[in-house]
Amino acid sequence: MSSEDIIDALALTAKLMELHDENSFKTKALANAAFRLSKLRYTFEGRSKEELIALEGVGKSIGDKIWVMLTTGAYPELTALVEKTPAGVIELLGIKGLGPKKVRQLWQELNIESPGELLYACNENRLVTLKGFGDKTQAQVKQALEFNEANRHKFHYAALFPQVEYWLNALKNEGKNVVLTGQMARHLEVIDELEVLVEEGTSLLPPADFPVKVTVHSSAKADFGRRQLELSATPEHLHQIQFEQLPVNEIPTEAIAYARLQLPYMAAELREGIGEVELAKADRLPALLTVNDLKGTLHNHTTWSDGVHTLAEMAAQCIANGLTYFGVCDHSKSAFYANGLSEERVLAQHKEIDALNANYTDFKILKGIESDILNDGQLDYEEDLLKTFDFIVASVHSNLRMSEEKATARLIKAIENPYTRILGHPTGRLLLARPGYPIDHKKVIDACAANGVSIELNAHPYRLDIDWRWIPYCREKGVLISINPDAHHRDGLKDMQWGVVAARKGRLTKEGCLNALALEALLATFTH
Repeated sequence: MSSEDIIDALALTAKLMELHDENSFKTKALANAAFRLSKLRYTFEGRSKEELIALEGVGKSIGDKIWVMLTTGAYPELTALVEKTPAGVIELLGIKGLGPKKVRQLWQELNIESPGELLYACNENRLVTLKGFGDKTQAQVKQALEFNEANRHKFHYAALFPQVEYWLNALKNEGKNVVLTGQMARHLEVIDELEVLVEEGTSLLPPADFPVKVTVHSSAKADFGRRQLELSATPEHLHQIQFEQLPVNEIPTEAIAYARLQLPYMAAELREGIGEVELAKADRLPALLTVNDLKGTLHNHTTWSDGVHTLAEMAAQCIANGLTYFGVCDHSKSAFYANGLSEERVLAQHKEIDALNANYTDFKILKGIESDILNDGQLDYEEDLLKTFDFIVASVHSNLRMSEEKATARLIKAIENPYTRILGHPTGRLLLARPGYPIDHKKVIDACAANGVSIELNAHPYRLDIDWRWIPYCREKGVLISINPDAHHRDGLKDMQWGVVAARKGRLTKEGCLNALALEALLATFTH
């Protein structure tokens, strides 16, 4: 079992315990542990039992359970719960907005035992007969069911990438030509099919937990590059480059394919057919951002709110990663569920930051906060405290069910606050888990441009919000993109790589990235 499998098993066990009305104290403790571990995204593999128990948020009880799963691949407690629960009821536990208690109602009172039966019941207006349900809840359940169905059998790019990379490297070690094509080659954030092009004679043993489409290329033809380009680009891109004019033979590489079409090489992640060809023909393709261009990291959490590591530990990791500044943005006071900082605790944190900064020479911790955007668009501190921060990330965390008009107005009000410097994860989406709330992107981006506010590309691979498709419009309006890991522990800082992957699809350059600026230039943007 992988680390992700283990955390999922713990979370499911907690849900099933609540579904069957088992000990509420144990259920809550297990649910809290699973939730915390899902945010921390530890790697359990290779650790001893003692090391597992010592991990923050684990402890002996959970550590013992993880050790059993890690060493045996089994979890008897979960197995026993699964055996007495219909498979379809377990599926219902994955429906957004349906907790175990509501699922128990549906199961016991309406005899609903599958998502299909639940959707039928919604269409028949049957949920409104249950206590605690109503027209609004029924509509939300139906919407969640339809969202889940549309995203069935899809995967996060970042979740697939390490496994796919390991598999491909193993094949390449055999001396065979094997390349990714399709969605993975273009680095799409969500993948529904893994496609590879392989040289004839390659022995393929693909991973079995996701679909793989294999195209075998005959080694007798010197057109591997032509085929690779054909399979890694969208039909729109191929049409725009007039791919059909390429000769069939003697195109061994993609670079040669583009050269034969009298075009500059276009990286695979750009081959969407949404403006890149026009830029290439005008010789205006930008030099894309790289991870090495990033000078620092903004929007990170510590033990002051809901993070795992201290300010000093997070800063030390940034220094080890070659960064020159670290922006701490613990949660503000409205985020009580995440140990948000009261006014007094903000000032205490600032004292610790000052003390730490006194010991650095070529590194600086920046005083930030992730300030909740309240329902009316206000930030949740008074001006006297807001002005003590170096910068503020303003984010929505509550009341996500808004109309486009309401959500847009709420964001614009926060953007117009003179202390807001970065708009955090602007739609609140969680890829494959929940859609973002609807906003008028152009109005929001225009407001950021008018108020000198940058927009976050939240680099957590399950967010990647702002969507990369809006980056060209941001840059057209002069809005900088801040690639923020939203890290809650040291390993979370690595997520900036996924933000860069998404940003490159949006043709972002280092000049358009806020945290590619050197410290002095960054601080200048904060004092506009």
